[in-house]
Amino acid sequence: MLFTTPWWIYLALVGIVFSAYMIVRTSKEEKQVEDSFIEREGQVYIDRINNEKELRKSEIKKVETM
Repeated sequence: MLFTTPWWIYLALVGIVFSAYMIVRTSKEEKQVEDSFIEREGQVYIDRINNEKELRKSEIKKVETM
C-alpha cells in the first residue's frame, strides 16, 4: 500500500508539512519583531512622561522662588 500511492502525493504532503513549519517560524519571528517595537515605543512614552514631570517640577520651583 505504501508504494502503490503516486509519488506526487508524497511530494504534496512534504510541501504541506514544510509550509506549516514556515508559517510557525515566520509568525514567531514577526511576534519578536512586534514585541521589540512595542517595547521601544513604550520606552519613548515613559521617557516623555518623565521629562514632562521634571519640567513641571522645575516650573513649580520657579514659581515658588518668586
